[in-house]
Amino acid sequence: MVAVAPAVTRTETDSLGSKEIPADAYWGIHTLRAAENFPITKRPISVYPEMIIALAMVKQASARANKEIGVLDPEKADLIDAAAQKVIDGEYHEEFIVGVIQGGAGTSTNMNANEVITNIALEIAGRAKGDYAFLSPIDHTNRSQSTNDVYPTAIKIGLSLTLRSMLDELDHLRVAFLAKGREFHDVLKVGRTQLQDAVPMTLGQEFHGFGVTLGEDHERLTENASLMFEINMGATAIGTGITTHPAYAAAVLSHLRDITGLDLSTASDLVEATSDTGSFMSFSSSLKRNAMKLSKICNDLRLLSSGPQAGLGEINLPAMQAGSSIMPGKVNPVIPEVVNQVAFAVAGSDMTVTMAAEAGQLQLNAFEPVIAHSIFQSITWMRQAMWTLRVNCVDGITANRDRLGAMVGSSVGVITALTPFIGYSASAALAKTALLTNRNVADLVVEAGLMSREEVTKQLSPARLSGLEAITAAIPVIPHKDVDAGV
Repeated sequence: MVAVAPAVTRTETDSLGSKEIPADAYWGIHTLRAAENFPITKRPISVYPEMIIALAMVKQASARANKEIGVLDPEKADLIDAAAQKVIDGEYHEEFIVGVIQGGAGTSTNMNANEVITNIALEIAGRAKGDYAFLSPIDHTNRSQSTNDVYPTAIKIGLSLTLRSMLDELDHLRVAFLAKGREFHDVLKVGRTQLQDAVPMTLGQEFHGFGVTLGEDHERLTENASLMFEINMGATAIGTGITTHPAYAAAVLSHLRDITGLDLSTASDLVEATSDTGSFMSFSSSLKRNAMKLSKICNDLRLLSSGPQAGLGEINLPAMQAGSSIMPGKVNPVIPEVVNQVAFAVAGSDMTVTMAAEAGQLQLNAFEPVIAHSIFQSITWMRQAMWTLRVNCVDGITANRDRLGAMVGSSVGVITALTPFIGYSASAALAKTALLTNRNVADLVVEAGLMSREEVTKQLSPARLSGLEAITAAIPVIPHKDVDAGV
């Protein structure tokens, strides 16, 4: 008896005709057409696993809701439920093959999910893949749904899941900067405004400020993330709810809340919610804000570490790799540099989201795929950028204490602390003299008879110069005609 080789393909048919599908594929004809039509990015939707999980959560909630309200056979609903759970658990993600950029307002993504979950369910039931007469991707797995409510809802849930890990990383980075602030609390340095010497501060205050600003970003991102919690399940095609049971919207919302653990709510106007992408714009904008502030911090780190001999050289960044193929010993600030580039990409993605949101027409925005890709990419890249900045840079930063001390000692900016005691005019004249003669400001003040050595030392202490210790009272201004005249 001759063994029969297993079939290499199976035939599936849609309204456009028939195609051969690999026999072991869990996706079907709709997914194949999309893969052929959109070979754009060479990046499948599975590159964002939280999006795949969110799609499965929507399908699972819909199956449970359809079973609850009696519009789907319980056996079929349970099979879809079980199949969706496997995807939620991380299985079969490689079967989600359609590209992240696609025409059709996300229909290809929705059908990819319908086909994969249906064929997993068929396998669970002991049936062959493609046995859609028993369980259909459209009639059963997509029951009571449309791409136009499934896709935006899945995007919002997926972004919420992805954001959790990014916010965790943002908080870790915030804590890392605050820790450096404590480590450098006693390191006096020259502050700068407009890249010119200003008044003294501590390096700890500078790093503490980095931590505080990242904490503010955490709050803004959390606030804007709540905009993701309004969904339009039950809207179907344009928001009128055609083909759905009147009880479906409430039922699917209840199940989605249980499955996701998110405080989801159904939009009050489903027609408006189906066409509106304002929440994506607001959220993308908050990501850009975080990216720009993080980039500014990285600019500061690169400036403060510039040198090491001919730059500011106030801090040392960890040496991570050789910096030149021609200059021996050169080490570059590669970690802050890569974070800068991520920030630039996030800003570009935000513009893409803005343009895509504006380009929507009438009852639907056809450009949600590029909106989703742009925001998912921004979150993913930002999360990884913050991780490498913390682990490979911030945690290992050290201060050049001797250099910082020398710069403060020779800085004329310290005379600002003496203006309450000797007046602005005298201070300006002495600052000019100090610059011309390269002499110590404190010595000039004492020589001019404006303050005693003890008084000058007290007012120029690190605590007072940095504002950590308040000046409680001023001694009387001592006029000195030579100093006031600028001599």
